[in-house]
Amino acid sequence: MGRPGLSRSVRVVFWEAVRRGGSLEVASAAAGVSTPTGTKWFRNAGGVLSNGESQTRGRFLSWQEREEIALLRAEGLTPAGIARSLGRARSTIGRELARNTTGRDGRYRASTAQAAAERRARRPKAAKLAADAELRAWVRHGLEDWWSPEQISARLAEEFPDRPEMRVSHETIYQSLYVQGRGALRRELTACLRTGRALRKPHRMPDGRRQGRGRIPDMVTLSERPAEAADRAVPGHWEGDLIVGADGASAIGTLVERSTRYCLLVHLPTGKDAISVRDQMIPTITSLPEHLRRSLTWDQGTEMARHTEITLATDLDIYFCDPHSPWQRGTNENTNGLLRQYFPKGTDLSVHTPEHLAAVAVQLNGRPRKTLQWRTPAEALDQLLSTPGHVATTN
Repeated sequence: MGRPGLSRSVRVVFWEAVRRGGSLEVASAAAGVSTPTGTKWFRNAGGVLSNGESQTRGRFLSWQEREEIALLRAEGLTPAGIARSLGRARSTIGRELARNTTGRDGRYRASTAQAAAERRARRPKAAKLAADAELRAWVRHGLEDWWSPEQISARLAEEFPDRPEMRVSHETIYQSLYVQGRGALRRELTACLRTGRALRKPHRMPDGRRQGRGRIPDMVTLSERPAEAADRAVPGHWEGDLIVGADGASAIGTLVERSTRYCLLVHLPTGKDAISVRDQMIPTITSLPEHLRRSLTWDQGTEMARHTEITLATDLDIYFCDPHSPWQRGTNENTNGLLRQYFPKGTDLSVHTPEHLAAVAVQLNGRPRKTLQWRTPAEALDQLLSTPGHVATTN
């Protein structure tokens, strides 16, 4: 292992490379260890940089700084001189020397000081979620309802404003799920996360899944959509798409209101052809109040070839995105990602009944959203429907 602190320093180099987006091979090479060793560190940590592996900076002295202190002290510099040389506070250097000057010769040894600092950093600490059963149960319930750790953390602050003990950061929740030995949450609950991964990944890879789309007769492009839809100032503007099952043989329609993020699911029992989509979209849209039927934005999928008939029956204007531009329906794309927790890719979506789709929509609309100041879409929509003349202001 070499001198005290070397193993930890090597791990710090490894995790810093991971944090910068390097692959496990690159991070392992940067740290001077084999790829299997780096892979073992990554898997044991669940892909999470734990507190014990974080870079020493800020108010904590690093190994390199301690070596410099030892050299400068041996040269006879005072604590004030050492502090100036390192750019540290005089009190920091004074405490470091007082704590670690040992032996009859009164020498400061960097290796001894570093080893002592690492022992203190590794002292047993009770994980917050492991120590608090009420908080742990609240977090577990949120995860089982497929809330994200960030949603849970923010909602705890809303629900318990006068109880600081009922607060936990989203990163603590992630560590409790992913890092071995934390002992707070069951590892199986990672399946409730949006990704469902057993390991965290430093970066997501670009998604190039969109395919070419057919032309739609009588399309009205997105550039002609009212400006009020773009800034989300007025409710009633929707984004829509299909999520498709195994081999493209089944699908579910998704509609998301831009200002409240409220989601409706469209049952498509007879397929995703234009006639089937038309016949199921019309009753779904007409179930909405008239003032919530202003516009719908869709991509250029042939399932909307009968869009003029939908508009005629519902009085809902339909606009189409540019080809290969899913970001023009960003709210819907994000919602479809959330829905994949309920309807995984590569599965048969025709097995889901209208009742099941309704239950999924209720649960999804009951999840707090950061963009709604941690209200739920259902709460945001209720406010719209209960307040005359209310104008949504979410971004």
